[in-house]
Amino acid sequence: MLDAPTYRRMEKAIRFLDEHRSEQPTLAQLSAHVGMSSFHLQRVFRGAVGVSPKRFLQFVTAAEARRLLEEGGNLLEASWSSGLSGPGRLHDLMVNVHAMTPAEVRAEGAGVAIRWGIHDTPLGPCVLGATTRGVAVLDFLETATPSEAERRVRTHWPQARLHEDPAATEHPARRIFGATGDGPLSLHVHGTNFQIRVWEALLTIPAGRVVTYGGLAERMGLGEGHARAVGRAVGANPVAVAIPCHRVVLGTGALGGYRWGRERKLALLAREQAGAGAA
Repeated sequence: MLDAPTYRRMEKAIRFLDEHRSEQPTLAQLSAHVGMSSFHLQRVFRGAVGVSPKRFLQFVTAAEARRLLEEGGNLLEASWSSGLSGPGRLHDLMVNVHAMTPAEVRAEGAGVAIRWGIHDTPLGPCVLGATTRGVAVLDFLETATPSEAERRVRTHWPQARLHEDPAATEHPARRIFGATGDGPLSLHVHGTNFQIRVWEALLTIPAGRVVTYGGLAERMGLGEGHARAVGRAVGANPVAVAIPCHRVVLGTGALGGYRWGRERKLALLAREQAGAGAA
């Protein structure tokens, strides 16, 4: 798990490899760029991204992105038609989504108690907020301070009663980032009916695979012309990683945007590829 300063160095390393992929920089060059020894960088990078810097450099080539997209097509089609996101199992996190009622949405969380805590993750510090019904917010932090963390939770739930309680949010944080695999994960999210539909559709994308915005729209029965609306809903995802909006890319195979930074999106996809046996 990485604190903010260490993750920023890994972010710097990821950005360097991404921007200089055509030059195939060496580990020594990468180490010099981020100011760490090669041994220490190798160890910390693998902990954050799940693969070595060399393997990550292979991953960020355009050919790899296109391969993921092309291979994902038939697999996704089969997964969606069967209601599964991978062979023999439901989606990788067994997520149950509990949406707020329209009345609860209008109340902006009034009467809801949210316990929140700051946690270090392989992708830097995050704030996780949870109600009795499930995880309500997961946001990565650039400044891991209580005031910033509470402000992020308040953005999603303006009228809720907030209580700092990292002990209460430790288990779901560990669940999401793979430190423990026991039990299903429940989410308590609020959005429009359309946003909820898109978020539920995201949960069916298998780990290690990607889909385009247009492809996601088509698989929802909307037609590719709704790609922009789907993209807006994807970008409004309030629970990073657990709702895998990082698995959606542009129609060209290019990575596209990510609210929590391109570097995190690359790291998440690389970690999932490593878990799928591609490392």
